[in-house]
Amino acid sequence: MHLPNAWTSAISPGSLATPKELDLAGAQVFLKQAGVRYVLAQFVDLHGVAKSKAVPVQHLEGLLKEGAGFAGGGAWGLGLLPHEAEYMVVCELDTLMVTPWAPGYARMMGVGMVKGAPHPVDTRNVLKKQVARLAERGWTFNTGLEPEFILLRRESDGRLSPFDGTDTLVKPAYDYRGLMRGRSFLERVTECLQAVGIDVYQIDHEDANGQYEINFKYADALTTADQILYFKMAASEIAHDLGAICSFMPKPRSNSTGSGMHIHCSIADRDGQNLFHDDADPNGMGLSRLAYHFLGGVLAHARALTALLAPTVNSYKRLVVGHTVSGATWAPAFIAYGDNNRTAMARVPYGRLEIRTGDSSMNPYLATAALIAAGLDGIERKLEPGAPRNVNFYGLSLEAIKEMGVALLPQTLTEALDALESDQLFASALGRSVIEEFTSLKRSEWLEYHRHVSSWEVERYLSFF
Repeated sequence: MHLPNAWTSAISPGSLATPKELDLAGAQVFLKQAGVRYVLAQFVDLHGVAKSKAVPVQHLEGLLKEGAGFAGGGAWGLGLLPHEAEYMVVCELDTLMVTPWAPGYARMMGVGMVKGAPHPVDTRNVLKKQVARLAERGWTFNTGLEPEFILLRRESDGRLSPFDGTDTLVKPAYDYRGLMRGRSFLERVTECLQAVGIDVYQIDHEDANGQYEINFKYADALTTADQILYFKMAASEIAHDLGAICSFMPKPRSNSTGSGMHIHCSIADRDGQNLFHDDADPNGMGLSRLAYHFLGGVLAHARALTALLAPTVNSYKRLVVGHTVSGATWAPAFIAYGDNNRTAMARVPYGRLEIRTGDSSMNPYLATAALIAAGLDGIERKLEPGAPRNVNFYGLSLEAIKEMGVALLPQTLTEALDALESDQLFASALGRSVIEEFTSLKRSEWLEYHRHVSSWEVERYLSFF
């Protein structure tokens, strides 16, 4: 991959955006004009990591009709064994996107099929199922995901340091110098997104050294999940080109804040009106009764939901109760909500919800599907979320928080998995097969972690006794 110094002037916002409502012939013309030679047929494994086959553009029609075949047992968490049927990804034209960081390539997402039927353990299919439940009511679930990440470099001795060696402030959030000295990376990623029509509206330096966030405009849930995958691909490859590592690990360093992936969400009607918004809200947060019921479902299923929004062992090094020099971990470990309250798991930016539990390791398809399922349960059962908690939980003792009737989110992956297995909603709504595959994979991850002898243990115990 080569991105020359003049690269940014070679593309402009929207210049590589896929035309709306393409047919096969139109797509072939578009790809030829864009200089595309290969199309990546893509799906995600259960971890949410992109898997691909490169297909010469001359075989585009085959991708749309028969799809690209994969040995399902070769990917994490598809629930397919080596002797079982081929996993076919039948691509969808409305997901076609050129990849400016890899000239000559484009990508398409698709429907994962086994024996001619949508595969129930394909997490993009799982999200489609939940989107369809909303569509039956004439609703669209709109989401805006906020991916945080850390840009690192590996030193000659193997240590990891911020890519910008001068990014050493004790409290670096929003620092001008930290932002400007990361611009070689940030501008390239931003302009790749803009070139294909993804509307980036702000970029900032976050609370940890080397940590950034790039925000782009909300869209329907499936489109947002597809865009997050595209963003991660761009960020990882552009970082590699610069000799850096773009890490979406929730907590790569114990002495700084972790990387979250907050989910802003609302439901729109057929006319695009936000059904979560109501200026008559007596709490002054601009929420409708529908929004409160949705939130009630999210809070009722919060502990189980955490397993799917914070799905790694490392996630629970972020999702803790404690402090950093900045004043907080910024991780919302408390099952509560409040008006612009960043210390609770749900914040209310006026007229919509922000679910702050998730981190950048989550599978955006599975996490969003689970959020819809929890929210719909709240709507169907008219669950109430209780009163808003407009207090700084970080400034209270755990005893005081418990006296308020506010519970904690799980503090380890195994605790979250226990909650997921005991809450039957997600197996029922998302499919028992995908939940069983997920818990099996994650139980193995926990066991492997639990049996690993860490450097901390060696340093503490080697000569201790």
